[in-house]
Amino acid sequence: MNINLYYQEKGDKEPFILLHGNGEDGSYFKNQMDYFSDRYRVIALDTRGHGRSPRGTEPFTIEQFSCDLYNFMTSLNISNAIILGFSDGANIAMKFAIKYPGKVKALILNGGNLNPKGVKRTVQIPIEIGYRIARLFASKSPNAKRNAEMLGLMVDEPNIGLDELSKITAPTLVICGSSDMIREAHTKEIAGNIPHAKLSIMKGNHFIANRRCETFNKEVENFLQTIQ
Repeated sequence: MNINLYYQEKGDKEPFILLHGNGEDGSYFKNQMDYFSDRYRVIALDTRGHGRSPRGTEPFTIEQFSCDLYNFMTSLNISNAIILGFSDGANIAMKFAIKYPGKVKALILNGGNLNPKGVKRTVQIPIEIGYRIARLFASKSPNAKRNAEMLGLMVDEPNIGLDELSKITAPTLVICGSSDMIREAHTKEIAGNIPHAKLSIMKGNHFIANRRCETFNKEVENFLQTIQ
């Protein structure tokens, strides 16, 4: 069953869709909405079960989130769009671009990973421990159940094959922080297997779009200017 995703938008030109990370909502991209809205119709979604979007009854998976994005674009009569995804949002964007290449004009992948092994172990181990604890109490507590679902996205997902990246046809920018929670070698592997992708490693951590927004926005802007 389809659900209505909550979204915020600013601007009225070419569609530019923003996909947030795990446990967040579209407000993460406030600085991007303000910056790009004079040139684009910037749309920040709340993913299923995040922010103000309902959970619904469908599977809580990256694959389902990519299907939700397709349905969302269809409902707004958006034939294709520039898509920027952060963290799990980047994973959704990859899945979407692989499955629906004609729907993506350009792709910006910030801090994404193909599988849980792409995350540094110092970050992943506490996530795995938290997931096990949340699962123990999931049947007794709605909050624990929700936490288990959220953490499960990082323990069991994503599952994107390296060979699938060749199906991405849109111009792509792969961007991460120099101290990102995603292993740098993993990020380089993603960029190296998407046809003609550009790689940018910025000074900063996983949250460069939020914490180093001026530099991040300029990097994205420079990339987008090359595809016009």
